[in-house]
Amino acid sequence: MQCSKIQIILNVDKEKFKIMLASSSNSYLTSDNEVISINKNSTKELRSRRLNQNGQIQIYQSSYRGSYSSIIRDSLRNAALGRKVLLVQLMKGGVKQGIPHAQKLCGNLTWVRSSNSYDQYEPENISTNISKSINNSIMELWKFCKKELLSGEYEQIILDEIFLAIEMNIISKDDLISTLENRFLSGDVILTGTSIPKNFLLMADQITELRS
Repeated sequence: MQCSKIQIILNVDKEKFKIMLASSSNSYLTSDNEVISINKNSTKELRSRRLNQNGQIQIYQSSYRGSYSSIIRDSLRNAALGRKVLLVQLMKGGVKQGIPHAQKLCGNLTWVRSSNSYDQYEPENISTNISKSINNSIMELWKFCKKELLSGEYEQIILDEIFLAIEMNIISKDDLISTLENRFLSGDVILTGTSIPKNFLLMADQITELRS
């Protein structure tokens, strides 16, 4: 199944955000007022932070899970071209997965999955203890991600389905915002999910909607 891309680029201009749409449809914002009525001080602070960051924050949204194969393909190409890439799949994992079993591809791509995930179980078989174990595995992986976002070691970091982890209250939205604001990364951070909180639309340099 091939997906088309719809991009929304957010640029800071004076005291308001200008939105340039590459499509006639806009599923992210209900009105221009939601974007324009931003506190001026907050806008100045956001602009100041952007000047100190070289890499972009890119968001990929799709209406269903498992539709981000193009991102994985691009990460492999970047690694083959010599960029150091970290691909983290927070909501997928299983046996012999997790940080100790990270996979190395193309010499420069590190691919990590959670050591435990909801995808391994039928919904009716997920007990409280299993759910707690899965959430702990995801949090362990998120702590690893935070460390790498602040380390400056990678030139591109992809946090696959990070917004699903936020939707399920496994990862704090404020924790992600704080980590992105304080990241030390010359390259891009790519975030994916099916439902994007509006807070992150203000932070994003690029938003891409994947359609089947």
